[in-house]
Amino acid sequence: MNHIGPMIADSARLSVGYAKRLLEGVAAADFSKFARVGGQVIQSNHPAFVLGHLSLYPARIVSELGHDASAIVPSDRETELFAPTAVCVDDPEGAIYPRMDVIFPRFLERYEAVMEILQTADDSQFIVENPNERMREKFATMGSMHAFYLGGHTMIHLGQLSAWRRAMGMPAA
Repeated sequence: MNHIGPMIADSARLSVGYAKRLLEGVAAADFSKFARVGGQVIQSNHPAFVLGHLSLYPARIVSELGHDASAIVPSDRETELFAPTAVCVDDPEGAIYPRMDVIFPRFLERYEAVMEILQTADDSQFIVENPNERMREKFATMGSMHAFYLGGHTMIHLGQLSAWRRAMGMPAA
């Protein structure tokens, strides 16, 4: 039976659509910059960091569902730049983070891959205990953890991107 995976994929699909809208009108030159309001730098996650960070999770989920994730595994450099412990830094020269035309296609490719796998994943794969001891306290099953990573976690960070847009003087997406 496969009902849970498609439900999680629905949430991921909504998030991907929102990410696309959020990037509309974002200049490539601003992609890795902190927002600036009235001469004040706003130290908050910029689009490069948000999308790079979110791009780390699909390969993990694909692998945990027993599939080959080698085509979407983040590089060591991506893992270093975008890890949960990494700190987003202002990169107005574009010297630290990959460009928008690199990060965003990777984000889309990785989310498309995980959503495809989710469509056929058996429900039994989601109702098992979460083997990640640290995360098990919050998410007892693999399904609850995957639903968080592709739903709530994604939207938390896309909310940062939404706030960045507004601080940059852009309209709501």
